Parts: sequence; C-alpha cells; structure tokens
Amino acid sequence: MNDPRSAQSLKIAILSRGPRLYSTRRLREAATARGHDAKVLNTLSFSIEVESGSPRLYFKNKKLTQYDAVIPRIGASITSFGTAVVRQFEQMGVFCVNPSHAISVSRDKLRALQALSRHRVGMPTTLFVRHTSEILPGIERMGGTPVVIKLLEGTQGVGVILADTTNVAEAIIETLSGPAKMSVLLQRFVKESKGRDIRAFVVGSRVVAAMRRTAKEDEFRSNIHRGGSAEIVDLDNEYQRVAVHAAQIMGLRVAGVDMLEGKDGPVLMEVNSSPGLEGIESATGIDVAGEIIALIEEEVLFPDIDLRQRLTLQSGYGVMEVPVDERSELCGKTVRSSGLRERDVIILTIQRDSVSIPNPRNDREILAGDILLCFGKMLTLRSLAPPRRKRRKRRKADLPVVEGADPVPSE
Repeated sequence: MNDPRSAQSLKIAILSRGPRLYSTRRLREAATARGHDAKVLNTLSFSIEVESGSPRLYFKNKKLTQYDAVIPRIGASITSFGTAVVRQFEQMGVFCVNPSHAISVSRDKLRALQALSRHRVGMPTTLFVRHTSEILPGIERMGGTPVVIKLLEGTQGVGVILADTTNVAEAIIETLSGPAKMSVLLQRFVKESKGRDIRAFVVGSRVVAAMRRTAKEDEFRSNIHRGGSAEIVDLDNEYQRVAVHAAQIMGLRVAGVDMLEGKDGPVLMEVNSSPGLEGIESATGIDVAGEIIALIEEEVLFPDIDLRQRLTLQSGYGVMEVPVDERSELCGKTVRSSGLRERDVIILTIQRDSVSIPNPRNDREILAGDILLCFGKMLTLRSLAPPRRKRRKRRKADLPVVEGADPVPSE
C-alpha cells in the first residue's frame, strides 16, 4: 500500500443507495483519509440527458458538477438503470472503476460463463435448459446428481439450490420456469469443496486480499450473508492467476472472484462486480477500500504514458512487440537465460492470453503464444521477430470449385 498522496485532490463519486452500508462508508473514509473529496450519490436520484455532442447528468434535478472518478456500487435490482448512469459518466469522460458493460455481463451468469469459457480458467460443467426433457440427459452428461441449480441473476446465495436427485432437480426447474418464467442453470456439484469456497479480491492486476469462507452446519452455501464464517488464506500462484485472469476477461478492475477448491485446482464459480468489503476486511485485516482508492489515483493522477513516443528519442532504440511461437529462439527459456539483457533489450511486459505480466522476474519462463513488449536496440528487436511462413503457391487443382461457376480455363 502506498502512502497517501496529497499532491492532487480528486473528486470521487460513490454510486450507492446505502450511505450507511459498510462498503460505502469504508470507501468514503479511505478516500477522505488520502486527501480526496468523496460524495455518496444515490444512483436512483440521477436523470440522464442525451444530446448530440453534450452528454449530461442531473442529480436531484440539478446539473451534476464535474467528477474525476466514479466507484459504482450498483445493486442487482437496479442493474439496468445503474449501468445506464455509469455509461453516461463514461460518455462524459469520467473514469469509472468498473465499466458499465463489464457490470452488465457479470450480472448475467450465463453470459459471464460464456465469456469465461473460451479461456484457461477451471469451470464446473454448466447446462442452460429451457425444456424439462433436456434435464435428465444433461445431468447424465455432467456425471449425475447432486447438481446445483442457480437463477441467472441471483446474488449472495439467493436462488442457489442443491438438488440431490434427478427428480428433485426436475421439480425445482419446473417450478421456477413455470408461471414465474425464471431462467436457471444446472451446474456440476464439486463434492470435495462442499460448504467451502475462496473469495479473492482483485484490484487492478493483483489479488490484494483473500479469504476462505465456510458454511454453517447443514448449509452448502458459504456466503457470509447466510451465516458462513471466514478466515484469511494465502493463495498459491494458480489461484491468484485464475482470479486475476477472470477479472480481466470480464473487464473489471475491482472484482470479488469466487472459487472452489477442486481436486485438480481452482474451480471458478463467479465474478462479482460489486463485492462487499466487510467480510474480506474483517477476515484479513487488509485495507481493501484503501487499495481501491490507490487504484483510482494511479489511473487518474498518473495516466498511461505513450512509451513508444517517450522511448524512441535515442537513435537506434525503440519499443516493439515480439510474438513468440514454437520456432522462436526465446520459447521455453527464462527471462534470464534468454540473454536479452546482454543484447541490450529489456522485457517490459509479457502478454499471455488475457493476462498482462509487467516487469517479469528473471525466472519467468517465456512460452509459445506470449507477446513480449520490449525496449532496446531496434536491430536486435527486429532479429527476434519470428520468420514469416512461406506461402505455398496455389495450383489450379487447389482452387475451390464453386457450384455453377465456369471452369478455370487451361493455359
């Protein structure tokens, strides 16, 4: 945690309907302690004025003054309007800790799982059904009961039911998807983690705090709001990687990432865009609210520097992205054994999948598929680019045949 900065005071809006709630109060306290002006604004008291070239917001019928940053604490019941308010702040050029689209995606469990499924994060097999005839085959594909049934937009353990048998699962889904028209998911039950989960709190590109939550007796949901207990936990690298990767995939700068402790490693369950602070701060003793304010300072007071412009002042030196494939001389080597430093090249960042690894350690291995952002001699940097694959000259026999098209004339 950095020391409070007094060089420049920021005006921060905390969007919340509950100024006395622990999370809201802590964020305001942390901002004030670091010399900033923080105000809690009721999300439902805004009105949005859309006009070409001049987006505006009104708060309690008065034109809103300029803010430097916004911390959205959008409740699930007002997701649609709340994200519209955040989106208007974005149109006005105000920094929002979590973007509006990321909040929207995180609130839709199916949409979030679909976005996460393309990436290397462990996830339980999940089934989305609309017809009861699909329930039994789906459960069989998942390995049988028990299964967890979830409402698509439930929070804090609400709308999460454990079905021990197929008949129970069918009855629950028929009830929920009947006149109520509720959409539900079926998810494989991770038996070895019954009643326990991990909440990793991600701020920026790192896990700042983590706790293990344990459900009360005869309860499989470990949410603290449902009577569960919590204790600090020291996460290993894989759990931290999955948590940060999941938050970045969703586009969230601040997220509570819930994982189960599966027999083969972390099993990602959910990414929360408005995670509560009381449980994590009480269990760990870490000033998580202060970490969030520090992130705002870094993003607003110290905006991104154009490295390509700043670092190419000296002739012969520059910045270049170097893709690594299986043919590259760097593939499989560590940063130290790559010999780049001796050749006057520094690796600034390794981009791996959706995860950015800044200032990589000397023992960090370089893998195929990585993209290295390097600074150094341009002559050396150009030599690191992988050779272009030769394109095979297409013969007439290779040309596709389009039905109804004239045949290719022979020479």
